[in-house]
Amino acid sequence: MRYSTTYISPLGTLFLESDETHLIGLRNNYWRQHSKTPLPSFPDGSTLTCMQQAKNWLDIYFSGQKPDFIPPLSLCGSDFQKQVWQLLLDIPYGTLTTYGEIAKKIAQIRHLKSMSAQAVGGAVGANPIAIIIPCHRVIGKNNNLVGFGGGLKFKSKLLELENIPTHSLLMPKNSRFLETPPDAFD
Repeated sequence: MRYSTTYISPLGTLFLESDETHLIGLRNNYWRQHSKTPLPSFPDGSTLTCMQQAKNWLDIYFSGQKPDFIPPLSLCGSDFQKQVWQLLLDIPYGTLTTYGEIAKKIAQIRHLKSMSAQAVGGAVGANPIAIIIPCHRVIGKNNNLVGFGGGLKFKSKLLELENIPTHSLLMPKNSRFLETPPDAFD
């Protein structure tokens, strides 16, 4: 069975989902509004241990600190997606990497000549547990701030929270990811 709860962050409401023992989803309101499929309603899971651990992790993170644990996660995706998500978990707090760098690592792991950065981008974009699996730390080549299902302004705020300078990152002029959710930055 699935459960859900909310977390009020400095950047707006976050929505958490659980399978009762593991966190299986973490999204912001922007993602929920732009989802192609309607999101079902689940019973309240706010008292579940895994939800409490996730909220504790978020409390530490939004206080400007690096959490020293990962709440229990259960990831549903292809082997390739899971491999990319594991590499995202390996990105150190306060640092950036690119889709191309992750593609190179995947190619090395899989003993391939090369790997498509676009394929990596698709897997990063399918990350079901934003923030905790830090897809916001991935940028495009040439310092392009691209691709974040929660909105690029939200991504930029997460980077700033980790003291990553964003002034040198290039924000696209036209992108569906530029919109700001109505409850963001409350």
